Amino acid sequence: MRVCLASTSPARLMLLGQFGIRPLTVAPDVDEEAVIATVEASESRTLAPDEHVLLLARRKAADVAARLRDDIPDFDGIVIGGDSMFELDGEVLGKPYTPENAIARWRAMRGRTGVLHSGHAVVRIEPGEAPREVHATAAASVSFVEDVTDAEIEAYVASGEPLHVAGAFTVDSLGGAFIERVEGDPSTVVGMSVSTVRLLVRELGVEWTALWNTTDPSLGSSETEPVAL
Repeated sequence: MRVCLASTSPARLMLLGQFGIRPLTVAPDVDEEAVIATVEASESRTLAPDEHVLLLARRKAADVAARLRDDIPDFDGIVIGGDSMFELDGEVLGKPYTPENAIARWRAMRGRTGVLHSGHAVVRIEPGEAPREVHATAAASVSFVEDVTDAEIEAYVASGEPLHVAGAFTVDSLGGAFIERVEGDPSTVVGMSVSTVRLLVRELGVEWTALWNTTDPSLGSSETEPVAL
């Protein structure tokens, strides 16, 4: 059973690797801001965080699944798409991108608790069969330590780690020392709820253990290098 991760996120790739899966990785060609803007305009409302991440996860998985069917017609397996965003007091906090934004974000978050929302979509692809897709969301609350100092925040931001991750923090690397508590599936905070993905995979009639030690011969010796389709 082949596995394709519709993402080039190092965190999601690492997660799957920790659970025994070595996927093909393909970057989805999805204009996230345009997708959200179009849907919100058509429905005349702002999407809730769980709707936001689920919509993008489904679009990413669908995009990569369609390209796989065109470019690798004998692909027999699943495509996993995901998206995450952090919510604090009703405000959605995406990737900060700049040190100034990250520092301000951390000063506002210390001593407080927010929710990390993660959307998941899994598409089953079989030669000669129509794709089948299932999806779900997961959430985990994250509490930050109250005594993180300005100097610690500035040093953390200077590492570059928080600039390109949802919420400006990680739980599995340098930022983990400043997180007091996580309630929910910890892997949700890393970027993907593996327990949720397992349930979705089983909904498609695939046993989770069939994905262990997956290798993709089309990638030669580097199964996890991104592939352009």
